[in-house]
Amino acid sequence: MDNGIVQIFDTTLRDGEQSPGASMNAGEKLVIARQLEKLGVDVIEAGFAASSEGDFESVERIAQEVERPIVLSLARAQEGDIKRALKAVEKAKHPGIHIFIATSDIHLKHKLRMSRDEVLDAAVAAVSFAKKYIDYIEFSAEDASRSEKEFLAQVFGEVIRAGAKTLNVPDTTGYAIPSEFGALVKYLVEHTDGGAAVIWSAHCHNDLGLATANSLAAVANGARQIECTVNGIGERAGNTSLEEVVMALKTRKNYLSLDTRIVTEQIYPSSRLLSQITGIPIPINKPIVGDNAFAHEAGIHQDGVLKQKQTYEIMTPESIGIPGNRLVLGKHSGRHAFDDRLKALGFNLSKEDMNRAFIRFKELADKKKDVYDEDIEAIIAEDIHRLPGKPDRFELLYLNINSSSNAIPSATVKMRVDNQELTDLETGDGVVDACYKAIAKIAGSRARLLRYTVKAITGGADAQGEVSCMLEENGVTVSGQGSHTDIIMASALAYTSALNKLEYRRHYRQMVEREGP
Repeated sequence: MDNGIVQIFDTTLRDGEQSPGASMNAGEKLVIARQLEKLGVDVIEAGFAASSEGDFESVERIAQEVERPIVLSLARAQEGDIKRALKAVEKAKHPGIHIFIATSDIHLKHKLRMSRDEVLDAAVAAVSFAKKYIDYIEFSAEDASRSEKEFLAQVFGEVIRAGAKTLNVPDTTGYAIPSEFGALVKYLVEHTDGGAAVIWSAHCHNDLGLATANSLAAVANGARQIECTVNGIGERAGNTSLEEVVMALKTRKNYLSLDTRIVTEQIYPSSRLLSQITGIPIPINKPIVGDNAFAHEAGIHQDGVLKQKQTYEIMTPESIGIPGNRLVLGKHSGRHAFDDRLKALGFNLSKEDMNRAFIRFKELADKKKDVYDEDIEAIIAEDIHRLPGKPDRFELLYLNINSSSNAIPSATVKMRVDNQELTDLETGDGVVDACYKAIAKIAGSRARLLRYTVKAITGGADAQGEVSCMLEENGVTVSGQGSHTDIIMASALAYTSALNKLEYRRHYRQMVEREGP
């Protein structure tokens, strides 16, 4: 590969999805995968095929549809996992597999309960087995940053001989300091047998807020692949943020002399799309994609930017896909303009899905004067959340609320459950509480509400409200989203969306219990 190019390995659909409340169904993952290809990522880690039937289906569907990037599945150093991963990616244009095993003494002693020799043998056996069936193999030494470097070099040298083409150095717990992590990568590149002939990769977590810094330290010392996620989502404090490392390399190319193949104008649409699907909001001060990333309030800053943008902006909003002006659509806008705007926002819909979204757009345009980008994102998001190949079990049909300062708030809800229409009236501390109680009773759900957030999508009295709620049931956490010009209706739609996701997860769990992973 070009030594001046850093590959972007996107693990939004695998490691990112492990973030609490960020689980996605197969249809949602496919929408993200299409956008990742448009974004220009080199590798898509589509999931962990052996972990569930749902993950297997997601990897398989993405592998069949995505054309340019390498599509791979994660697998433990076990033949069963490897066979499942190989099956999932077998129809990919560029298939791959990602095999991992822990190498730190703390993991060997307390998790694997294996000796170093046993881990070494397992790693070599796994890569050797996979090499019989597939050419592109990445190997990861889990918890590498807390592993003895001499042992790491030994393991990496042996798996290179067995056929691994990419070697990943994970800072699994976000423990490393940039100078320390950079030195580790440099040592491994120089002291691993065959190390000059492979691609070295960095996979960093953000527990100390150093994931981006550690990833840049790795590439400065010989790594040529960064493993990251859109918006930095992931377990605990998250993963390396794709937008941060990409724009750091692009903006500071004069220092690092490195770049990526990312189409940076697709960064903002990708960020917004993921937030819509997962319901995880983007912090306003998030680097690159946050609402305040290109905002200036201080008088001195405003004066400087008005005179010359580079006084306080090291990149332009247009370079990441934020338009200089926003197209406003209305009830007189046609299908062509709507379709163009969908594509610009990162939604690559089928003709059938686009037609359905256009009808909903027209319905919204009749309710409010102007329809903004954020409105468009919201009105089609609910279609993305629908379960692939399986109708939603719960459908909200009717909602009526009563509330005043002198009466107990109440809500009457009608829903369709398994093709049967059911109605219930409940009271609560407020109208949202009453509404949620009625929906839960009709659905027969005991799910616990963990989070409820509301935001106005656009300004004005006729703005749509967007609600995100997080539910937990039997250890499974999901998020639901809803949008409407009536905030109570948006709340009800969000809760119903979450219940359908729980049903989706329950369906696959039962399938796995019957048939095995």
